[in-house]
Amino acid sequence: MTVVAHWFYPRGGWGRAIQYVKYRLHRLPGTPETIARGVFAGAFTVFTPFFGLHFILAALIARVMRGNILAALLATFIGNPLTYLPIALISIHTGHFLLGTEAGGIGGNIGHAFAGAWRDLKHNFLAMFTPERAHWDELLSFYNDLFFPFMVGGIIPGLICGTVCYYLSVPVIRAYQQRRLAKLRSKMNKMRRQAENRAD
Repeated sequence: MTVVAHWFYPRGGWGRAIQYVKYRLHRLPGTPETIARGVFAGAFTVFTPFFGLHFILAALIARVMRGNILAALLATFIGNPLTYLPIALISIHTGHFLLGTEAGGIGGNIGHAFAGAWRDLKHNFLAMFTPERAHWDELLSFYNDLFFPFMVGGIIPGLICGTVCYYLSVPVIRAYQQRRLAKLRSKMNKMRRQAENRAD
């Protein structure tokens, strides 16, 4: 129960969690462009309906783009319990628009559609061991009304979000790396001067 609670509200709050992700992104090895390509991959991935596979998908996209894989994994935290619903609604409605179909007020029925698909999956699994017949109506409805429009519609907002994150990340990461390098040089110079003073 505690694990579930921390998933919805991390220990220390979402602000602290975001600060941690930013801290980890800043300290990643690689060029700003490489890290930002990983951020793009992670941000794009959260607009796909493949829940539970976002880490794997983000890592694969980052690898293809020659981006930083750890940055891609960290960037998937853009998708969280606070953002999944608006992301899903944007993607689903965009998908229905592109496909020329009607969303049919799906915003209020997402939970119902998932529950119906789960009922069919559970029933069909048990039907393999009983005389019961498999039911596909709820699963087909879930695929046609939610999953396929989500998959198609998530591409455009995912590309937009990923691109924005890329161009915001590059200068921030570059500035951080330069500042960190300047501090390191200053520290090295200070140590060198101290060594020279001791030698004198």
